[in-house]
Order: sequence, then structure tokens, then C-alpha cells
Amino acid sequence: QVQLVESGGGLVQAGGSLRLSCAASGRTSSIVFMGWFRQAPGKEREFVSAITWSGVNTYYADFVKGRFTISRDNARNTVYLQMNSLKPEDAAVYYCAASTYYSGAYYGEDGLGSYDVWGQGTQVTVSS
Repeated sequence: QVQLVESGGGLVQAGGSLRLSCAASGRTSSIVFMGWFRQAPGKEREFVSAITWSGVNTYYADFVKGRFTISRDNARNTVYLQMNSLKPEDAAVYYCAASTYYSGAYYGEDGLGSYDVWGQGTQVTVSS
């Protein structure tokens, strides 16, 4: 089993920055890739970014390209999401997720159904 714990959310003014962290523990050798999703009130959960567990490949939703950067610290089994130039529309609960060898499904790194382990979520609020 893999466990994920997110941190780093909070309140920031528009144009500001936040860095989210997602620490993975347990059977981390089973992780294939990890991603960040977000969900605003009344909206569906949407893909933000993903990274292969090797750290070699990264993926971004079009609406965050050039503003957000995903990275991984191998020694700490932690994935980060650096968010710059935040906009009010970026406000949401951000979820970290992992796709492991046990997921049994692959819908792409941006596919919700590809992920079988989820964190508890962390709130990001952006004031205008």
C-alpha cells in the first residue's frame, strides 16, 4: 500500500506563489507516476500536472503551462507542485494522486481513472 500526505496549501494574493508537497510512503516502489488534480466547488476534479516516478517525464494541463512546475525529490519520496502567478480561478482543493502497478487501469497521465491512491487534499485560496 502507498500513502500520500499533501501540505503547502493556503491563502495567497493573485500573482503570488505557493508550493505544494506530496510525501509518499509505504510501497513506493510500486508507483508508476504521480499527479496533481484540483477540484473547485461545484466543478469536476480536473488534471493539473503529473510526473513519472523516475522524474524523467512531466505533463501539464494547458491552463497551468508556464506557471506551474512539478518536480520530485528522490531521496524524500516527495513530489512538489510549484505554483507561480496564481489567479483567482486557481483556487480549489488540490489532490495528490499516485498510479501504482496495482491500479489495473491506464487512461493516460491526465486520466482520473489511472490513479488508485489519493491524498486527503489541501486547500488553495487565491484572493483578487
